[in-house]
Amino acid sequence: MPEIQLLRRLRFVTLSAAPLVLFGCGSEPTAPSPPIGEVIGDPIPELTAAERAAASRGRPLFDAVFEAQDGLGPLFNGSSCATCHIQPVSGGTSDRIIRMATRELSDGTCDDLSLLGGPVYQNLRTLPLQRAVGGGMERIPAAATHRTERVAPDLFGLGLLDAIPESTILALADPTDSDGDGISGRPNRAPDGRLGRFGRKAVVPTLAEFNTAAFFIELGITSAAHPDEVGIAGQPLPAGTDPAPDPELSAIEIARVDTFIRFLAPPFRAPGGAAADRGEQLFSSVGCDGCHVPTLRTGSSATAALANREVAAYTDLLLHDMGPGLVDVCQGLASPTEFRTEPLMGLRLNQLFMHDGRATTIAQAVDLHGGEAAASRAAYRGLPESDRNALLEFLGTL
Repeated sequence: MPEIQLLRRLRFVTLSAAPLVLFGCGSEPTAPSPPIGEVIGDPIPELTAAERAAASRGRPLFDAVFEAQDGLGPLFNGSSCATCHIQPVSGGTSDRIIRMATRELSDGTCDDLSLLGGPVYQNLRTLPLQRAVGGGMERIPAAATHRTERVAPDLFGLGLLDAIPESTILALADPTDSDGDGISGRPNRAPDGRLGRFGRKAVVPTLAEFNTAAFFIELGITSAAHPDEVGIAGQPLPAGTDPAPDPELSAIEIARVDTFIRFLAPPFRAPGGAAADRGEQLFSSVGCDGCHVPTLRTGSSATAALANREVAAYTDLLLHDMGPGLVDVCQGLASPTEFRTEPLMGLRLNQLFMHDGRATTIAQAVDLHGGEAAASRAAYRGLPESDRNALLEFLGTL
């Protein structure tokens, strides 16, 4: 439907994490707003006025709550992008859990179970689908060899990660551990061979594809890139359960949400004292920076604010084996124990850590690292308590 008609039908959620201030007689005036880029959820400060305006046009659709008549579902995990990306502001994370399952074949290749409704199995159904077949979560098929839960990552700074040159990522790869440091990061690839960089397994090549797929997988909303609805276990939907005509979002609407996400600034680093400064040095000395590379540099871009700049990403965007304690699903070339190095920009904003939220503190997350990170974990554990605390204080500033 035309965008203006869609926006009139959609309901909106209140997303600001700031307290509501009421004014009366004698109330004190509010402090002036901080400059662009100094508030979590702001756009990149170097954007032009036109680019900031373009980013702002995408937020209403990101925040909008969809219903069945707008295209929601019939299978879905959330009724808006902000359902899973709301803490502390739009574009952040949440404690919402999604479920995934895949099948690892005997030759080591990965079946994403797409013919059986996978790899994401939705938790919710719209009312029309419930009336037709009943409620409940979509069942994971018996064919699955691996299953997992996932928490939503924040989306801050992803436009900058999208602008990292492929050559930079590949230069960091060492699949045979030729330098003998115990770290053998390798790239993941999409089915067509393109380099992956987004998602917990780095299976999605571009931010635009990542965002469009999220509308389809998490909200059940079709677009030109994903025009066909998927029913329970990959079967056709019962008649009358999908009232909105496909595609349910236009290319313009998808592009606006993509622009909003693409231009979200990375969170600024919080102030830290001398202990945090010492912790930053310890982060390197125990080897954490072997995978969590502190800075990457973007390449050329049509957007000047994204071009040729340092990004404090703390990732190499490569796959690393994290050991049997973190076994997960396979995806693309990634085995069940391999994960993309998680970017640490905005780490302090999270309440749950690791891919499935099993850790509730940064210290717990560090302690869960295994596989290629086992040596760094051992070095961290061997530090005096004051040094361990300093390293954690540094991480708490990111």
